[in-house]
Amino acid sequence: YVAAVYEHESILSPNPGALVDRQSALELMGRNLDIYEQQVVAAARQGAQIIVFPEDGIHGFNFTRRSIYPYLDFILHSRSVKWNPCREPYLFNDTEILQRLSCMALKNKIFLVANLGTKQPCEHTDPHCPSDGRYQFNTNVAFSDDGMLVATYRKHNLYFEYAFDTPLDPDYQLFDTPFAGKFGMFTCFDILFFEPAVKLITKYNLKQVVYPTAWMNQLPLLSAVEFQQAFSTAFNINILAANIHHPTLGMTGSGIYTPVKSFIYHDMESYGGKLIVADIPVITTDYKTSLERTCSRVSEKGSEQLPPIFYAEMMYDNFTFVPVWGERGELRVCANTLCCYLNFHRLVLTDELYALGVFDGLHTVHGTYYVQACALVKCGGLNFSTCGQEVTDATALIDFQLWGNMSTPYIFPLLLTSGITLDFADHMGWKNNYYFISKNRTSSGLLTAALYGRWYEKD
Repeated sequence: YVAAVYEHESILSPNPGALVDRQSALELMGRNLDIYEQQVVAAARQGAQIIVFPEDGIHGFNFTRRSIYPYLDFILHSRSVKWNPCREPYLFNDTEILQRLSCMALKNKIFLVANLGTKQPCEHTDPHCPSDGRYQFNTNVAFSDDGMLVATYRKHNLYFEYAFDTPLDPDYQLFDTPFAGKFGMFTCFDILFFEPAVKLITKYNLKQVVYPTAWMNQLPLLSAVEFQQAFSTAFNINILAANIHHPTLGMTGSGIYTPVKSFIYHDMESYGGKLIVADIPVITTDYKTSLERTCSRVSEKGSEQLPPIFYAEMMYDNFTFVPVWGERGELRVCANTLCCYLNFHRLVLTDELYALGVFDGLHTVHGTYYVQACALVKCGGLNFSTCGQEVTDATALIDFQLWGNMSTPYIFPLLLTSGITLDFADHMGWKNNYYFISKNRTSSGLLTAALYGRWYEKD
């Protein structure tokens, strides 16, 4: 099928904390929706059957609970209500945004997924009802190609979004399409947690996911395109990921991902939005990850001088590292219960420092979640202290095999190359209680090769 995602440079309120009336809020959001409309027309012209827009693309961010109120549409989060906002605008008040989105889908005969803020009044007899008498949600909506509202999803894992409430129970939201079957949806930070993202995919055996996001890149392990691809590979699904475009805030990186190919956009230099349209296969069966190559155990050579162990902060976590020196070698580094192993061969020796790092513990900055990671990274300089820094360019071509005795089945294989480009591993998968990834000849210099494990039970 033909899919489209749009990385949108949203027009933001100059003062999101200010209290404005509904009319002014609609005016600002209308300017963003005008851009959406152009992009829907452009995507439909290229044959797209579905288009996805980013999180916060219509209203922006950094609001307070009060200041966002005029920007919120009313929505009934009920599966029992069949509603076409474009054809039945009179059914509910404060649904101007939903009406416009619905009409875009209808006019262009395209499935459309967008993110907006919504409100839902609640009774004070409801023990969870906020003191202002309403719930406010960060919401994704999906419209069918005739403008019907076919799914609403309320974001479960909020990322410091004080304007919004967390729904009591996670929404498992899917919608059906004639061209690719069922799509599931979740938002941004959700991708790092079991609920609802992993549960949704496994419970409904989903093969297609739409993913609006407003993601701030964090190298070396959590840049948007890097993790989006890893998620697609790990679960063997197609992901249509639309990010917001604000390079000054570190926000860029969208793509259409299949387990074997990616169409991505990552640009920290230019301004304006970017439409990606790609023809991708509907996944019906599982791609088999090839496991022919066995992991050779690291031989314990007693007399050889082992490289020094050192510690450095990476992604706010204290990683244990060993330097990756020389043309080829075998390395091991351990922390807690996790040991990481590397076989490597550098095709050309460059004056770049690489290190093999391990972390097995609770990550506590900007969210709390348990990580098991084995990572081969390029350091920022030649000092050990620079390992773990954000690096975007590399020249070293390294053939490698990386493996670890991971305690969780949820492993996201990361492979990032120079200029924030992506590569695919030759082989990966489980072998004798070890998860491994191997690659010969990366397409360009290696930035990061990592196994990023999420041990959800220990969050």
